[in-house]
Amino acid sequence: MDIKIRDYQIADCPAILDIINDAILHSTALYDYNVRTLATQEAIFEEKLQKGFPVIVAEMNNEVIGFGYYSEFRFREAYKFTVEHSVYANKNSIGKGIGKLLLTELIERAKQQNLHTMIGVIDSENTNSIDFHKKFGFEEVGFIKESGYKFDRWLHSVFVQKIL
Repeated sequence: MDIKIRDYQIADCPAILDIINDAILHSTALYDYNVRTLATQEAIFEEKLQKGFPVIVAEMNNEVIGFGYYSEFRFREAYKFTVEHSVYANKNSIGKGIGKLLLTELIERAKQQNLHTMIGVIDSENTNSIDFHKKFGFEEVGFIKESGYKFDRWLHSVFVQKIL
């Protein structure tokens, strides 16, 4: 299994859209209700790239099977050394080390950009993601009760942090 990590290209967006929309519809990985359009997803990534943030993809057999990125944590100037990241894999590719490769690359790029800390915001029910992040040195630093509402229930957010 040869997985390649590379920079995002606009041609990757349809495959990414499939991954993100599946997460929106079937999980609490994203607190969105409505699926995204191709134009919306392209605009989201274009904004991140314009600001100098990376968007990367995992590719196997010339097929995008995962992606990751980071961008502003908050919009005040003093937060400029802190980023919030996201990593997603195609549901058929989970457990194949894709997340590990993507997060490793994002951490390295954040260090190269002289960032100080990375934040992840994870639904509290997603204990696999919380444990995954701990393997990379992220620590649980916050818990916000009933911060989201999806699938007819209140959801809680766990904040994880890694000092770079």
